Amino acid sequence: MNRLRTNQGFTLVELIMTMVIIGIIAAVAAPRFFDTNVFQSRGFADQVQATLRYAQKTAIAQRRNVCVAFTLPAPSTITLTIDSNTPPDGVCNPAPAGNLQSPTGGPDYVITAPAGIAFDTVLPAVAPVDFSFNALGVPTNAPQTITITGAANGITIEEETGYVRSP
Repeated sequence: MNRLRTNQGFTLVELIMTMVIIGIIAAVAAPRFFDTNVFQSRGFADQVQATLRYAQKTAIAQRRNVCVAFTLPAPSTITLTIDSNTPPDGVCNPAPAGNLQSPTGGPDYVITAPAGIAFDTVLPAVAPVDFSFNALGVPTNAPQTITITGAANGITIEEETGYVRSP
């Protein structure tokens, strides 16, 4: 009887080529996984967008002005202040200390950008301008687009509706 001999396994050339391909992929992909700036800037952009939506919904729900203020440069912050005057007078007056609306008597909500992340002010981007949402949710100083360093898309605030979106 004549038996055919079958070899099982990989050749040395196949193993070396596989290792070379894995090495190239690792060299290209690994730096992307260890660079957290991209993730932090996208996270801060999402947080700013959610904060602006919250400001508009609060203005409508409480029938008050909600002022949005930006601090530039680093550390970049966004501050929301709910107007304590009813009916609103067009100026954001923080509630006094001890008020249920603002127990500390200052801004109602503040978020700060992580280190190395800021509002983009380099042309063609424009520095964000302070504005407020009125009781109908309509913003002053709109439309405007807020850009954050490292984030792919800007945050746009529509003029008539106050809709906050990221293209």
